[in-house]
Amino acid sequence: MAESVTIARPYAEALFQAAKESGKQAEWSGQIAALGQVAGNEEVRAAISNPNVAAGQRVDFFKAVCGKTVSAGLSNFIQILSDNGRLGVLPEIAELYENYKRAEEGTRQAEIFSAFPIDDKQVKMLVPQLETAFKSKLEAKVVVAPELIGGIKVIVGDQMLDASVRGKLDAMAVALNN
Repeated sequence: MAESVTIARPYAEALFQAAKESGKQAEWSGQIAALGQVAGNEEVRAAISNPNVAAGQRVDFFKAVCGKTVSAGLSNFIQILSDNGRLGVLPEIAELYENYKRAEEGTRQAEIFSAFPIDDKQVKMLVPQLETAFKSKLEAKVVVAPELIGGIKVIVGDQMLDASVRGKLDAMAVALNN
């Protein structure tokens, strides 16, 4: 994983700069995410990494699988990746691109783990409180984690806020053992 991220980083930086200069950061964001999902598919990955397939054929195949989601600028980017044998790192490029975009916007990704499903209304009420706690604008993603028993656990970057029953029980167990 670390090696593929190292390979993907210069491509993601160059792509982000090109998008920034053309003012298409948001437009390309969705397209790049879709390209990353396609490239992450095992069958597609096998086809694009086949050494018996010419680079041009890989590009045509990849564009056909992606459909109309590829703009002209990204089409050229796919060609460059194919020429350099790097189509397989598109999922990492997509992730890094989103990180650069969020950093530019001053937004961070927050993963909210909840013991029970949370609806959109509850998330909208919760996010401003979390933004105050983490001192940044947050983009929330909710994951249901029944093992928490109750409450929530929030992870933003390398910070964590654990307000779950499981977290409190674990803290009590540590206190009792000491």
